[in-house]
This record gives sequence, structure tokens and C-alpha cells, in this order.
Amino acid sequence: MSEIRLSAEPRNEFGKGAARRARRAGLVPAVVYGHGHAPVHLNLPGHDLMLALKTPNALISLPIDGKQEFVLPKAVQREAIKRTIEHVDLILVKRGEKVTVEVPVHTEGELAPGGNLLEHVLAALPIEAEATHLPEAVTVSIEGLEAGASIHAKDITLPSGATLAVDEDAVVLQVIGAQAEAAAEESEEAAEAEAEA
Repeated sequence: MSEIRLSAEPRNEFGKGAARRARRAGLVPAVVYGHGHAPVHLNLPGHDLMLALKTPNALISLPIDGKQEFVLPKAVQREAIKRTIEHVDLILVKRGEKVTVEVPVHTEGELAPGGNLLEHVLAALPIEAEATHLPEAVTVSIEGLEAGASIHAKDITLPSGATLAVDEDAVVLQVIGAQAEAAAEESEEAAEAEAEA
């Protein structure tokens, strides 16, 4: 994953009024933590930040104290209705450092015929990887899987240098038979009807 360079300006005013003024100017208040440094308060360009955060685990390069530093998004606060970014917490990382992140699980292929359903038990897979080489996602083939089949964390091919940060036997995806689900609902309804009678 390539780094995303953003401009940043030091933030010297604090409180709700200062944050509102920054947002009106198209900026997003941010705090950078990590590596034993005191937290660094910045304002980041709102539109550029929004575009950067569309990439999961975006590696962002920021000018901090006169030098370019790498950061990863840790927490993003969004406005409830408009979903605009209100504030972002970033964690400082160094080249070569291992970090634990969650990467989205994408699927390819078609399930076996028969109206089966695919359940994402884990929508994102926790992995440990080098901070400057984080994968955007992992892809899993579900081609021809039948009801009852499941894919465990250990079955997923990880990019070079990445390791699992979750139990290798954790179920990531499972295939549910649509007919079995409908039959279970019918038997529940029948049991409820008998109980009421």
C-alpha cells in the first residue's frame, strides 16, 4: 500500500468553538499519539482526509515537528447525520514496525447451487503486518461451497510478511442452507402454536 501524503497545520486553539471554526474552514481536528511522544494536535484538510480514509488502514504521511512521519487512523468520529468527519485520532508508526490491524475479507466465486447463504462471521480479519506494507483486504474463494462449509482463519492466504492476530481456528465465513433455516423457523412456529393451544 502506498503512503498518502497530507498537509497538516499545528492546532493551538482547543475546545468546541475552536473545533467548529476549524471545520467551517474545511479542516478536521486530529491528535497523533504514540512512541512515547506527547500527543500532537493538528488540523488536517477535510476533503483530502475523507478521500484518504476510504482506504482501509490508510498509511498517511504527515509533517510533524519539521519531519515527515507515518500515521495510521485509530479512531474516526463522524457527524451522526451527514457522516462528515468531526475528529480523528492517529497513531504514529515507524517503517519496519509491526502493527495489528483488521483487514476487510472479500469473497470471489459462487456458492454451490441451492439457495445457500454466506454468513460473514468476521467481516474483518485481525492480522499483524509491517506498518508500511499493510494489505487493503484479503480475498477468499467461495467457489462451489455447500451448506455447512466454513472457512477458518488458517485457510486464508495472507500477504507476505503478515501473520494472523486471531485464533487460527476462528470461523471467518460459513455457508448456511436456506432450506434448513426455513425448516427451523417452521418448527419454532409449530412449537409456539402448541404452547399457546
